[in-house]
Amino acid sequence: MKTENTVWHNQHISKGQRAALKKQKPALLWYTGLSGSGKSTVANAVDALLYKYSCHSYLLDGDNVRHGLNGDLGFSDEARIENIRRISEVAKLFLDAGLIVSTAFISPFASDRALAKAKLAAGEFIEIYIDTPISVCEQRDPKGLYKKARAGEIKDFTGIDSNYDVPAAPQIHIKTAENSIEQCAEQIVAYLIEHNFISVDNLN
Repeated sequence: MKTENTVWHNQHISKGQRAALKKQKPALLWYTGLSGSGKSTVANAVDALLYKYSCHSYLLDGDNVRHGLNGDLGFSDEARIENIRRISEVAKLFLDAGLIVSTAFISPFASDRALAKAKLAAGEFIEIYIDTPISVCEQRDPKGLYKKARAGEIKDFTGIDSNYDVPAAPQIHIKTAENSIEQCAEQIVAYLIEHNFISVDNLN
């Protein structure tokens, strides 16, 4: 339920002014893919590159957010939807501060990703599909979750007994099984340069 009797308060400093001060364009890098696909690893590598290039960025990781903001949510379909709704709102605030924001979440439902995109200005939402075969994800299984899901110890596990909607037309398509993490990160930063989110002057 929405709170009544509230009015949006316009601030003296605009998003455009904050972005201009940082010499970049705000963007939301939305990493999506199966558990173990490499979302967080690639997102961290990109964030490190952006820092190296003097860009102002922040990474919202799925597990980290569930330690605090979304600590009250489970993994049912309804909880996953609320998880993405909350993080979309937080990311929008970070973009208003002029930042380049990364979110590393499975975000299995295309409808939720579409809602996140709809909250932002045109061009700000960059969907990054971390396309890793489930067989490779299971081999990696860094948290032992696939093994537990196969044994029936975890329910509603994406890719096993809960659906994952493959992105139809992601802005960036990453294949971690075929490329190194460094190559994947460079591919994403190259996109940001090509589309003028960051300036080549930052690379010098």
